[in-house]
Amino acid sequence: MAAAPVWSVDPRTGKRREQVAVEATAAEVEAAVRAAHDARGALADRRVRAALLRRAADLLDGAGERIVEAADAESALGPGRLTGELSRTTYQLRAFADVVEEGAFLDVLIDHADPGLTPPRPDLRRYKIPLGVVAVYAASNFPLAFSVPGGDTASALAAGCPVVVKAHPDHPATSELSAALLRRAANEVGLPSGVIGLVHGFEAGVELVRHPLVAAAGFTGSVRGGRALYDAAAARPHPIPFHGELGSLNPVVVTEAAADERAEQIGTGLAGSMTLGTGQFCVKPGLVLAPRGPAGDRLERSLTEAVSNTEAGVLLDHRMRDAFLDGVRERAALPDVQAPVTPGAGGEHTVSAGFLTVPAARLAEDGGTHDLLLEECFGPVTVLARYTDDAEIGAVLARLPGNLTATLQLGAAECAGGDAGTGASGGGTGTVAATGGTGRGARLLAALTPLAGRVLVNGWPTGVAVAPAQHHGGPYPATTSTATSVGGTAVERWLRPVAYQDTPPALLPPELREDNPLNLPRRVDGRPER
Repeated sequence: MAAAPVWSVDPRTGKRREQVAVEATAAEVEAAVRAAHDARGALADRRVRAALLRRAADLLDGAGERIVEAADAESALGPGRLTGELSRTTYQLRAFADVVEEGAFLDVLIDHADPGLTPPRPDLRRYKIPLGVVAVYAASNFPLAFSVPGGDTASALAAGCPVVVKAHPDHPATSELSAALLRRAANEVGLPSGVIGLVHGFEAGVELVRHPLVAAAGFTGSVRGGRALYDAAAARPHPIPFHGELGSLNPVVVTEAAADERAEQIGTGLAGSMTLGTGQFCVKPGLVLAPRGPAGDRLERSLTEAVSNTEAGVLLDHRMRDAFLDGVRERAALPDVQAPVTPGAGGEHTVSAGFLTVPAARLAEDGGTHDLLLEECFGPVTVLARYTDDAEIGAVLARLPGNLTATLQLGAAECAGGDAGTGASGGGTGTVAATGGTGRGARLLAALTPLAGRVLVNGWPTGVAVAPAQHHGGPYPATTSTATSVGGTAVERWLRPVAYQDTPPALLPPELREDNPLNLPRRVDGRPER
């Protein structure tokens, strides 16, 4: 049977543009994984890895016009958004090159032998080594930053792990172009092309996660697709780590004090955040708890005006458009749900932004008819839940799943540690987070912290800074692990520690030798060496 063709499709029209590739057979997946496995030794030199990452960034920047054109044709995200995403992608590659050169990610620990301790301590030297071949599953909504040249690929290469990427069907041409540039970068710094593999097709993705030489996987996508791959990774004869980003509601709590002080600003900011990129960001605020009363009414009017003035947009593909239309239709039909601005079809290929309102008490009902409102709906829609008191806030938070982000909109006194209202009930997992202060703002922050990997105050979650202190992850189903996929510590996902005990100096890896020939940051006998 002939392999199925892979087409580039224009989401603005739904029409095929060109055949880009064919879906990979099991033999082709095998060849890609074998080539990556054989390239592991070539990535052992950290200087070469850093050079690869920097050269890849340079080549991507140099081909920027072609890349943006290809990505826009397949995603309809627009040149402005994609130019920014390309800059983020190349910055990320260079940032990981810096991480590689600095070397702290190796976490070198040396404890010299001490026979005087009880019990006596042997000579122990510990650092981290790469896991092996990493399977990367590209995201639909970020054809660059979370796809072939994105953070999973960059961090895996930084760790010394070759990569095989399963391309997303929404942007196969962009994937092929990006992969070709990464392979060219590898060749130019003396590495084999096999350090970067690319396969297309659903079955290829399943074959990839099951391959015995694949040592770990990174995924960004739907709960359904991610969970299927996660289960496959766990069901292998030798299970492997699966770092999946699956879905997130990203709740927002607006206090009465915040609404009193700046209802219009909050309404406008919320509209901008939940419609950014036609609502296709994984950190889109999908549930907002706002107070009943005049201040909350002002916020709702501001949100109504701002969303009403938002132009219709194109989703990444027609399958997502259909799912969005079905999702908002089902949610709007629930009892006591209103649609001040009705989300739906904006044209044959577009969707219109909107939002739904519901009494917060409905969401607090355990096993109630409104549980659907506590699930992510991908696209430009959010749910405004109006609460009457802090008990309702706590009851709703207690029913939420894990999230990438959680946001607090506080009044000035609440930010300063003052108590501008009654105490908020705890929520979520039953775990109380330690936060500074005892006022209402601190209590709400403590209630939100168990629910998310990133907690914001007086901001909006869309926009994930690439920085060492960033954490892009959260409790399940936001992610399947405690790791981050953004920031320098994302490299840790692809490493494992190993300790050498009483090993003759001549046999030690250079990273663990007494004279520190690689000039690495280390802790020796419990103290930083430099």
